[in-house]
Amino acid sequence: MISSQEIVKTAARALRRNKTRSMLTALGIIIGVAAVIAAFAVGAGANKSIDEQIASFGSNFIMVFPDRAAMSTSGTQRYLTYDDAKAIEREVSGIDAVAPMINTSVTLIYGNTNWSTNVTGSTENFSYVQDWQVSSGRDINDSDVRQGAKIAVIGKTIADKMFQGENPVGKMLRINKIPFKIVGVFTGKGQSQMGSDQDDFVLVPLTAAQKRLVRWNTPGRIGNIYIKGVSMNALNYIQSETEILLRERHKIRAGEADDFAVRNVTQMLEARRKTTTIMSMLLGSIAFISLVVGGIGIMNIMLVSVTERTREIGIRMAVGAKSIDIRAQFLIEAMVLSMIGGTIGIILGIFAGYALASFTSAPPIFTASSIILAFVFSAFVGVGFGYYPAWKASLLNPIDALKYE
Repeated sequence: MISSQEIVKTAARALRRNKTRSMLTALGIIIGVAAVIAAFAVGAGANKSIDEQIASFGSNFIMVFPDRAAMSTSGTQRYLTYDDAKAIEREVSGIDAVAPMINTSVTLIYGNTNWSTNVTGSTENFSYVQDWQVSSGRDINDSDVRQGAKIAVIGKTIADKMFQGENPVGKMLRINKIPFKIVGVFTGKGQSQMGSDQDDFVLVPLTAAQKRLVRWNTPGRIGNIYIKGVSMNALNYIQSETEILLRERHKIRAGEADDFAVRNVTQMLEARRKTTTIMSMLLGSIAFISLVVGGIGIMNIMLVSVTERTREIGIRMAVGAKSIDIRAQFLIEAMVLSMIGGTIGIILGIFAGYALASFTSAPPIFTASSIILAFVFSAFVGVGFGYYPAWKASLLNPIDALKYE
């Protein structure tokens, strides 16, 4: 019986003689393993980001927003209004605070500096509901909202980028060429779990945004409504009562679809989690198919190799190689191919994970278990699909093999 060291050397020489064919054979394994690594990493990163968002929003948070799909099927367009928000705060019990909101993109001008950002129009409840603190100056108040005052509270990023060391409080800032007086600066929060800069925004009174920045045709129209409940136990009641109240206010008859949606933060993020899970399963399916295709490729190439090397096999058997030695040689060749493919696939999978994560804005999470699993599985693919060619090679008759041309 030939030593295992000699068998490995022989297998390595055979692979080196056909480098191009060997790499093409391993390509399916490379793609499959890369897809496995990327799918696990992106899925884990997205789920962690969602968990962090749930924690940051708080469990007693509800959002009301227009349901575009329902509006398009009904043939009418109804929007949420400031009066809707007031009615919810007035008539639904269990609510701690309500913050109606408008969001729009604007250009800021101060001196010779221009800056593109988002403006949020809301009421004095915004900072409480969204957990913002003012580091200098003051927040907007009820009087500002009633008067539609042209005042603004800016985020730390805007203060740093546009005022560069100056105290912005009291300065005039043009928002879409309309002058607003800065009355305060928010304490910085840094990046969100999704990678966006939370401090790059401006808060203005809701009424000022409605009159001067968006100028919608619908009187009192707003974008969405944030509701903070007194406790998590009150959420289901608040959600149900808000839906009933808005159906009455929007004159929606029985059997008609709502032109709005009421969701607590857990529901919203769970819906996103399901989408992320489906995408991960899709990538995982592609990975599995790629690994199977790669395994079939290995089996096919090894069968061709057995045919091409029939005479070589006969010579080795004639000089003392046993059937088990021939089988071991071809199994080792298949395993080496698949493990090389697995190693390259892991490296490509890490790069692919970061590339895919740029679309989800959630950093990928690579775990040792997923990398080891992918590598071990690639080795098993090599053994599983390489066994039949190895078994076929070991059954060759030495005399017939030596006569093979």
